[in-house]
Formats: sequence, structure tokens, C-alpha cells
Amino acid sequence: MDFGVVLQTNPPAARTVQLAKLAEAHGFSHVWTFDSHLLWEEPYVIHSAILAETNRVTVGPFVTNPATRDWTVTASVFATLNEMYGNRTICGIGRGDSAVRVTNGKPTTMAELRESIHVIRELANSRAVQHRGATLQFPWSRGSELEVWVAAYGPMALKLTGEVGDGYILQLADLDIAAWMIKTVKDAAAAAGRDPESLAFCVAAPMYIGDDLAHQREQCRWFGGMVGNHVSDIVAKYGHEGGGVPQALTDYIEKRTGYDYNTHGRADNNHVDFVPDEIVDRFCVLGTAEQHIDKLKALAELGVTQFAGYLQHDNKEETLRVYGETVIPALSAHVTAKA
Repeated sequence: MDFGVVLQTNPPAARTVQLAKLAEAHGFSHVWTFDSHLLWEEPYVIHSAILAETNRVTVGPFVTNPATRDWTVTASVFATLNEMYGNRTICGIGRGDSAVRVTNGKPTTMAELRESIHVIRELANSRAVQHRGATLQFPWSRGSELEVWVAAYGPMALKLTGEVGDGYILQLADLDIAAWMIKTVKDAAAAAGRDPESLAFCVAAPMYIGDDLAHQREQCRWFGGMVGNHVSDIVAKYGHEGGGVPQALTDYIEKRTGYDYNTHGRADNNHVDFVPDEIVDRFCVLGTAEQHIDKLKALAELGVTQFAGYLQHDNKEETLRVYGETVIPALSAHVTAKA
């Protein structure tokens, strides 16, 4: 299992770069950042600084979208960073949440998401692509390589992921839901004639190492609110029952009344009281190092190939240290033993 860290690009940017360097030093393979250009600093500028000050981590947005950024510009950013730093980028993409909703926009359609994935991937892999009636290619790009991983929750998005994604991003660490969603993506990949095992499967959730579970819950309760934004759309479309969405993913949002994106993804989010402790425990990875190891081993058994931990809490450095010294080695030994 690979390990990633998910950072917000809050000022000062040097702090984000510092955490990225620390993550690399502790054995993390990926550094991801939020991508909402109004709520936080521009991620791609900071990606360049991270890549310049690290040696091996892969860097990308978690996640970008086809609505707020021109697809060809997005592809050009990746191809340029790859030329500068040696194919160390990755693209996480979804239909759009905070970046579009903060401007009263709406997530893109499945058709738009599918087409954007194709255009971005082809251009950022130094290949030609048909787009808007024209054949496009970067004449300056040679040997650029980019994988596109798709973030999804609902049945249609999961199907699309299996059909076209290089990887799947699931933003919660509930074992039952992860099992259902991974199977759904793999089934879609197989039905499309693809090898399901060729896809990467990334589970992302807040990771907090410590002994005070009550405090950890309060620091990570924001995550249930963030996930609820996606779930509310799915429930509105498919209903609470019979729509192919696990009931555990829908029940907790019944008391959800609204959401303020100005505190999106922050530990001090003041409107997530509807998220119960049970959901925080199921969706996040909390507790001692041993408890982290046990849950991550269970996720690995489901086919998860990367765990990406959010660090939006008050124990960033210590969590990274314990992961580097204890958790990551334990999971590496677990995988080796299985092989």
C-alpha cells in the first residue's frame, strides 16, 4: 500500500511546502492538495514549489474539476511540471464540489467529466486529441506521463470510473462502503473489457494519531460534513432506498440543514453537529498507531492500493512522524508477508 498526504493550501504557502517535505521524509509517496481557487491559494503554483524542494513524491490536486479550469490549460500545467521535474504529477478529478458551489455553480455532467478526462490525459501524455472539432497537441511536450484518478460516490460516477479512470478515489474510510464501491468500480472495469486490477484504489480520510479519541473526533468531524455534500446529491437523485447506494452512507445526513463553504475542510467548521460520533469513527482513521494499522490492513484486504490521509487538525507533525516510524513500515511488512 502506498501512502499519501492531503494538504490545504492555506497561507503561508511555505507551510504547505514544509509539510510536503516532511511527508516525503517520513516515507509518503504522494502529496495531494485541495483545489478550490477562491477558498485557498492556487494549488498548481504551490505544486511547483513542492516539486522543486522534494525528490521523489508524486504531486497532484485532490481533486480538480472540469468546470472551473479549462481542460487544455490543466493538461498544460501537468505537462509543464513533468518536463520540469520528471513525471512526478498525478491528476485527481471529479465533477466539482467546493470550487463550483462557492460561486453558485453546479457539478459538471457525467459526459463532460468523461470527455475532460480524455482530453487532459491525452494532452498531458504528449499525445494528440480531438477537442471541439480540432486536433490538439502540445508541440513542445515529449514523454510526459500522467495518470487520472477519478473521485466518485454515486452509481453513475462509479461506473464511469471503472470504464475510463486510471484510479479511483474514495473520500471516506468506512470498510463496508469501501467494499461496495471498490467492487462496483471493478465490475464496471471488467464490463468495459479492462483489467480491474490495473486500476489504483485510493481511500482518503482524516488520519489522526493519539490517545484522546473525543478530541480527535472533534478535530475531524468536519469530514462528515464534507462527505455529506456529495451524499446529499446522490440521495436527491437515487433516494434513500433502492438506488444502489449503501444505506450507511445516507442515513446520517437526514439532519443536515445547510453548509457554509467558508469553513469547508476545517477543524473549526461550526455547522457539522449533525455528524454523529459513529460516522466520524467509521469515515476517519483515528486512535493509536495500532488502531490505524488494523484499519489500514482491513482496507488493504479490500483492494485499496493507497491511503491518503487528510491533515486538517492540530497534530500534523506527530501524525506524520508516527506514520513514518510505525504505521507505514507495519503495512509494508503486512503486504510483504502476504506476497
